[in-house]
Amino acid sequence: MLNRSFPNEFLLLPFADTRELQLLHFGLFLGIYLAALLGNGLTLTAVACNHRLHTPMYFFLLNLAFLDLGTITTTVPKAMANSLWDTRIISYLECVAQIFFFFFFLSAEFFLLIIMAYDRYVAICKPLHYGTIMASRTCVNMEAAAWGSTFLYAVLHTANTFSLPLCQGNALDQFFCEIPQILKLSWSDAYIKEARLIAVSACLLFGCFVFLVVSYVQIFRAVLRIPSEQGRRKAFSTCLPHLAVVSLFISTGTFSYLKPPSMSSSSLNLLLAVLYSVVPPAVNPLIYSMRKQELKDAVWKVITGGFSERINYLFCSACHS
Repeated sequence: MLNRSFPNEFLLLPFADTRELQLLHFGLFLGIYLAALLGNGLTLTAVACNHRLHTPMYFFLLNLAFLDLGTITTTVPKAMANSLWDTRIISYLECVAQIFFFFFFLSAEFFLLIIMAYDRYVAICKPLHYGTIMASRTCVNMEAAAWGSTFLYAVLHTANTFSLPLCQGNALDQFFCEIPQILKLSWSDAYIKEARLIAVSACLLFGCFVFLVVSYVQIFRAVLRIPSEQGRRKAFSTCLPHLAVVSLFISTGTFSYLKPPSMSSSSLNLLLAVLYSVVPPAVNPLIYSMRKQELKDAVWKVITGGFSERINYLFCSACHS
């Protein structure tokens, strides 16, 4: 009974059956993962090393880059390893850790995007009070509250999910461990508690989404009152990409967790998972960071500075030898 309730390992959904397609999937995910590491790593380094960027907006971008690295590192390397070694196996403990960290990073990123929307609202609608409202202590407290609450949230969901008896096999219809797929392995009446918790969470997220929509309505109303066309264009170029990413993130994630079983299919599950867990970490540096000239200059300084130091080191080594 113990073995039936708690399997030692799970079988993940493969992207392809043929070896050629498995290697293609490995190469594609490797490229996406390296792009995410490079973009978010440069953002982290540039913001941390440049004192001119120690402002609320860049503080939030630094946290977003860290969460993006955590999100994509939780799922993609294991999927790449499985494709490379032609296996589907993930151990029970690996699955528990994957669900916890994925839920933690994803929830924290969602709340961070809400905080960033509020930051843009204050910057555009109340620019004279921005320094007072978005003080350093306030930003740190908001970020700490988001991280702390999502940590407890992830612990609650993970513990509740794996407290259920899993008696419907060990095959998951996803390329990483995900709560809806784990719930499918439980008895039909045993996962009601976790399903209710997910429904309550969805209501909370919907409330945050309403707050987001109201904030952007106020932002767009303020932007349309800007007399300068260049000022309106600059404001829209800052807000619209953020709104697009948040909408994609929320819509795909919510639909993936709350879609009816009749609409479930392997290809749809894979597509939705890639859209809300793989694409945002890879494109967020381009959408948020590299559109800002100050950050681009700081990134370029980091790149050229490191290259110059390396050249000087090699030159000095050659001289000493």
